[in-house]
Amino acid sequence: MRKIACAAVLLLSWTSTVLADEVLPLEIKGPLTQGALILAKTELGVSATLNGEELQVTEQGYIVFGFPRKAPLENTLVIKKGEQTITRELILKPREYKIDRVDGVPQKTVTPDPEQVKRAKKEAGKVWLARQKETTRTDFLTPVTKPAEGRISGVYGSQRIFNGEPRNPHYGEDIAGPTGTPVHAPWSGDVVLAEPDLFYSGGTIIIEHGYKVTTTYLHLSELHVEVGDKVEQGDSIGAIGATGRATGPHLDWRVNWGNERLDPALLPQLYQD
Repeated sequence: MRKIACAAVLLLSWTSTVLADEVLPLEIKGPLTQGALILAKTELGVSATLNGEELQVTEQGYIVFGFPRKAPLENTLVIKKGEQTITRELILKPREYKIDRVDGVPQKTVTPDPEQVKRAKKEAGKVWLARQKETTRTDFLTPVTKPAEGRISGVYGSQRIFNGEPRNPHYGEDIAGPTGTPVHAPWSGDVVLAEPDLFYSGGTIIIEHGYKVTTTYLHLSELHVEVGDKVEQGDSIGAIGATGRATGPHLDWRVNWGNERLDPALLPQLYQD
């Protein structure tokens, strides 16, 4: 097994997918399924596309990308350098998500007040802008750590249907714990959003890890960081709470690649031998 050194001195193992007749190297890590973050390694000076969309390549030849909840199962990764081209068909394993159907719910319970909707849309714009901030950090090459201790109380991709009307799917992993339970940065990164009171998510932090990869932490009772702070893996960034639209104290944490919402529970598979 070959090991490639990460910027943070930790090691990331890779399984080679190079074919005998290929000149350019291409190695891929991560579960090929919907909701997954994927890492690829090639050589310097290449260009890359996924389904025709350009991908960024780090100075060391790494490529990071992700597949959303309902990603198509057939995807094409193309690597080029001069006259050399590698085309790799990435076939994803489909996933089944937890769907709860609830009928007879009073309409006022599931329909937000117009003023609340207006506020939430304004805050969503602020969150969107925070995720557009992008650096050339490569923190995602370092094996991820858990942001908090507690029971998993909610999973990525689950969805509720009230009175026949689908609600937005859940795009994070919920970790239940007492209010005040410490929340730690699972990767190093730059804090790009720190808001103590958003309508839906309450105390909210977003950390940028480079090349469109961000993580988000919702419903926090305390924020220990500010926008512009640089955090190291394991640093305390806040505390579990029940702020915003939460029914009990828990951390809802999320991972994005650009605007694609991915499954945090799949991240440890990136670093398995």
